[in-house]
Amino acid sequence: MIDNLKKILNEDQDPKAIEKITAKLENLLMSNEEIGYIAVQKKPAVTIFPDSIVVTNKRIILCKPKNLGLSMEFIDYDWDDIAGSFVKEGILGADFTFTTNSDLTHTVDYLPKNQARKLYTYAKEQLDLLKNPKVVTPVLEEVKAEAPIETPVVEEVIEEIQTEEVTHFAELMPTPNDVIRDTEVEAPISEEKGLAHLTQDELFAKLQNYKKLLDNGLILQGEYDRLKGEILKFL
Repeated sequence: MIDNLKKILNEDQDPKAIEKITAKLENLLMSNEEIGYIAVQKKPAVTIFPDSIVVTNKRIILCKPKNLGLSMEFIDYDWDDIAGSFVKEGILGADFTFTTNSDLTHTVDYLPKNQARKLYTYAKEQLDLLKNPKVVTPVLEEVKAEAPIETPVVEEVIEEIQTEEVTHFAELMPTPNDVIRDTEVEAPISEEKGLAHLTQDELFAKLQNYKKLLDNGLILQGEYDRLKGEILKFL
């Protein structure tokens, strides 16, 4: 145990006293609790059973021998219960004092000045960590990028519409440069002869085709009336 506390020992401390205290504290320390410093009382007269004060990363522990050193009384205070700490140096040593949030004051006197200063420094560091805790930024797990969802390509189906063969010149779609005159056009003789050989159903279908041309604006009303009149002759 002494080997682990070499950083705590200095010329003003008794290694045997430190070993005795740490041996008793070994079973009192909590998990993840580490001793930061131990200061031992040193009065002008011979002190057989000195008081000591232990500071850890979690609390302050007062160690007071009882029953002629056969037992030890431990009084501890968590750092969040500590309101402040003070050091007062004198000719024969220094006093280390700390107060609690409940207005209790505890003092360990006749401490070597070096020990009292280190106690004070350690206490200030712990109180500062309590007031300003270090913020640990959590490591965010890398989010795997999801593969983009492929949108199925829908092929546009163009329905082919079978067109009826146009046999009359009036059934042809005019181009933009064509000028359609609103005049009646005499039907050629061959057209009348062609209508005479058609059946009633064929004539009726032809009349419907002319009506579609009129509705679509491909022939004029006068042309439609003339063609309609020719077909009605044979119905």
